[in-house]
Amino acid sequence: MNHEIPVFFSTDDEYVPFLDVAIASLIENASKDYRYKLIILNTGLRPDNQAKIKLREQDGFAIEFFDISPYLTDVKSRFKNVYHFSIVTYYRLFIGSLFPQYDKIVYLDCDLVVLGDVAKLYHTDLHGNILGAVPDQFVSKTPEFRLYAEQAIGVDPDTYFNAGVLLISLEQFRQQQIEQKFVRLITAYDFDLLDPDQAYLNYLCFGKTHILPNSWNKSPTGQAYDGEKNIVHYNLYKKPWQYDDMEDGEYFWRYAGASPFYEQIREAGAAFGEKEKAKSDAAAKEILQHAIAIVRSDNTFSKTLDRR
Repeated sequence: MNHEIPVFFSTDDEYVPFLDVAIASLIENASKDYRYKLIILNTGLRPDNQAKIKLREQDGFAIEFFDISPYLTDVKSRFKNVYHFSIVTYYRLFIGSLFPQYDKIVYLDCDLVVLGDVAKLYHTDLHGNILGAVPDQFVSKTPEFRLYAEQAIGVDPDTYFNAGVLLISLEQFRQQQIEQKFVRLITAYDFDLLDPDQAYLNYLCFGKTHILPNSWNKSPTGQAYDGEKNIVHYNLYKKPWQYDDMEDGEYFWRYAGASPFYEQIREAGAAFGEKEKAKSDAAAKEILQHAIAIVRSDNTFSKTLDRR
């Protein structure tokens, strides 16, 4: 065994079953030439959920739960649940200061399946940039979101990245003081955003992001991808446990079938009936109108902040 590869997730109890699926897929497809440390950021998880996740531990794969609650006291009240984004997504912004032992890490969302070797992602050369990320395929193909990225956030919509799969140089993250800048911004301003922490990361890391092949963060948008599917990310409203016709849903069920949370996952899908699907469809339409409203507002990154 050689170098340890740190991989971070963030979750709450509701998403633990899907975290388990993501971890199972990562382990099955990871190179056995390395040791992996899987660190689960949370603000308190039920002991039974932790115990089930720990069943995934095996030779070369260690799992650690890290309660981030004490470190969020001053800013947590500023975090917003917006649409399908949970406040757990903010936790990734604090990895640099909380884990000084690491200079480089991989961060993954829970609603994905890893089909490639995560060690290859970890060893990608960032060429001095803060992050490695994949442009958000939904943003690039949706006119309303293109305007939002360009005119509200002040970022090229073709390079506006999805923050669910990140390769982070913590060394650069610290040097560029991304965490401190984020805390100052979220404390001083109350921006209306569609994708809270993702917008901050795109703004703060603009021009300092290495673009990864989109096979490392393939969204269910029907778009082409580069080479082999390395990560399938169910990052939009529809999830494979909710919709039987989900694009790339078969990869999710390949790993969910053997999960100790299988019955719970099936129950979550069964509970997502026609009423819930109608609400999801309505929210998907609402977010497009909201994007235009934000662009027209004076309370945006590009109109309020000075990049200099």
